[in-house]
Amino acid sequence: MTKTTFCFFYCFLLTMGSLAFFSLNPSVVIHAEQPIPEYAKWSRLAMQKTKEHYPKAAIIDYLHVGKEQTGSFAVEKFKLWLRSGEQEFGVFVNIEYNPKTEEVMRITFKETFH
Repeated sequence: MTKTTFCFFYCFLLTMGSLAFFSLNPSVVIHAEQPIPEYAKWSRLAMQKTKEHYPKAAIIDYLHVGKEQTGSFAVEKFKLWLRSGEQEFGVFVNIEYNPKTEEVMRITFKETFH
């Protein structure tokens, strides 16, 4: 192997090693800050009221389904997945509120098993 080939190969290995270090080392990764979604306040309320409504169940997952606005009220819709003992089930939680005052008018729960 000539000196030029050896130098090229050695530089290549050093470059690949440093690239691997930066790509595999999570402390070097820079994360972009994500904005807080509009529905975050309603998510917390949905989880709090679900815990009150189902005190023996653990919330294992949740999904913001969407928001509907008609006339003078809005509805934030969520699906939470709960586990109680050996049983798992979903609960649709709808929070109806006045979007101007953010006063909650009604919270409804509907269970689903799929």
